[in-house]
Amino acid sequence: MSINDKQDEIIEEFQDLDDWMDRYQLLIDMGNDQPPLDEQYKTEQNLIDGCQSRVWLQADFDGERMHLQAESDALIVKGIVSLLIRVFDNQTPQDILDADLYFIERIGLREHLSPTRSNGLVAMVKQIRAYALAFQTVNNK
Repeated sequence: MSINDKQDEIIEEFQDLDDWMDRYQLLIDMGNDQPPLDEQYKTEQNLIDGCQSRVWLQADFDGERMHLQAESDALIVKGIVSLLIRVFDNQTPQDILDADLYFIERIGLREHLSPTRSNGLVAMVKQIRAYALAFQTVNNK
């Protein structure tokens, strides 16, 4: 499934929820449904700079596709990172670098986040793209 297919799927899940309390609950549920990150990956190296909460991101590359895992100690942030994992996991580095993340705007997420959470979201996307760039560079050598 392509990145855009996954984004469209997320938009569809959120579109029936008019109340932002319901949308936050959906985010929390999505975060809780995500498998916990193995303790070995909860290292300083995997912490994302720029997030007020603690967010760990583990990225692996099988030579073709990236595999992402993440966790946060904050419920809503855990939900946000689970959406990013859902969109970017099992994609090629080039597809990640080329992706237009329109689902964030379309579900109204950006406008309903505090400035610190919004900065954290930007930091998470930036980190995923940094891994994609690194894996792409390694792959092209």
